Amino acid sequence: MRKKYFLFLLLCAACTASISQTIIHRDAEIEQMVKEVSPDSLKSYIHKLVSFGTRNTLSTQTQPNRGIGAARNWVLSRFNEFARQSNGRLSAFIDTTTLQPGGRVDTATLLGNVVATLKGTDPNDNRIFIISGHLDNMRSNVRDRDGDAPGANDDGSGSAAVIECARIMSRHSFPATIVFVTVSGEEQGLLGAHFMAARARKENRNIEAVLNNDIMGSNNTSETNIVDNTRIRVFSEGLSVLDTGRVAVNIRNLGLENDGRARQLARYVKEIGERYVENLEVVMIYRNDRFLRGGDHSAFVQNGYAAVRITEMNENYYHQHQNVRLENGIQYGDLPEFMDFEYLRKNTAMNLSNLANLAKSPSVPEEVKVETARLTNYTQLSWKAPKTGKVNGYYVLMRETTSAFWQKKFFTTQTEYKLPFSKDNYFFAVQSVSETGNEGLAVVPKPAR
Repeated sequence: MRKKYFLFLLLCAACTASISQTIIHRDAEIEQMVKEVSPDSLKSYIHKLVSFGTRNTLSTQTQPNRGIGAARNWVLSRFNEFARQSNGRLSAFIDTTTLQPGGRVDTATLLGNVVATLKGTDPNDNRIFIISGHLDNMRSNVRDRDGDAPGANDDGSGSAAVIECARIMSRHSFPATIVFVTVSGEEQGLLGAHFMAARARKENRNIEAVLNNDIMGSNNTSETNIVDNTRIRVFSEGLSVLDTGRVAVNIRNLGLENDGRARQLARYVKEIGERYVENLEVVMIYRNDRFLRGGDHSAFVQNGYAAVRITEMNENYYHQHQNVRLENGIQYGDLPEFMDFEYLRKNTAMNLSNLANLAKSPSVPEEVKVETARLTNYTQLSWKAPKTGKVNGYYVLMRETTSAFWQKKFFTTQTEYKLPFSKDNYFFAVQSVSETGNEGLAVVPKPAR
């Protein structure tokens, strides 16, 4: 009798464990791409970039093995090599403009961004997703174009992540377009990013998300000596510069200060990154950037695009914007030996999983509305199908007004949903979901009367 009772308890425990399991859907194709991210490849890219001596935007553009010109040409050669395995989908070029003297530029200078475009397979889908890092670097003096500046982490790490994502993703196809770019002129005032973002706005390009990677390959701090390669920061603004007038009034009335497009993108980056990359926490920072610093995502933010900055959790200021030297027992300089290539692998994989999931998803649902004509304790949502993409259904997202992250997901194949939760007490949003389970960016509903 006791043996039967013991077996009954084991069965109950097994059933309880089965019921309580949380199953996370992972796309098999994305999982495989994540596994292909190589710390050895990333290390080789970093050492090659360091070998150019300096990559200052004002440095030589005529020497074959030194300066920003040689570095640009090498990145382009890598992109062109990847293009040969893309069945014609990937193309690359150096997008140039001439900088005039002013600010941190003391002479007329040819600026070049190295751009690789992986064209989407759906001719009706004009969405663009961008991953960026800046190719240029600096010594203690931003105008010092001659002295050696390794720039291993700032921003060799971001550039290496861009190159590695292009290497792997160029062998795959996606409905939407992905752009891989290493920009120049960042240290001179985000000049390359402003050039790219302004042109995109002028040409009305449908850029849905920008993942800017800057200083994301080292795991330790100066001063506090914290060592941690399990967390990465994503910086995002709450409101867009375009949120003015009546739009700003509605944001205040509805309490949506934390639900701008960049903030939604940051939530997405966290969820998808942690889904695919083991032992990595994506930490959301409710700021567009750090104190006294800037990043290329800001150029896109200022042009109305959803853009975030991805940066290591603990920065070491001995290894940023410093001439290489040993002083008072401290080694200064942005050298490769201070990097953690396994940490860089994880952060690169986090970028890749987000890009792939976004580019495989349908476009966002249209005309997402919440019914506000009557006082009810239910919430009634409705929307229209997205313009492009094969839709399997939709996720209705819900969170408390004080929560940073979406707390519940409800799946439906319909274009309306009724929840037994008050719209006064929660925030809601809707995502399109593809036939392979890839969800797109969340859209917060507008009141419908």
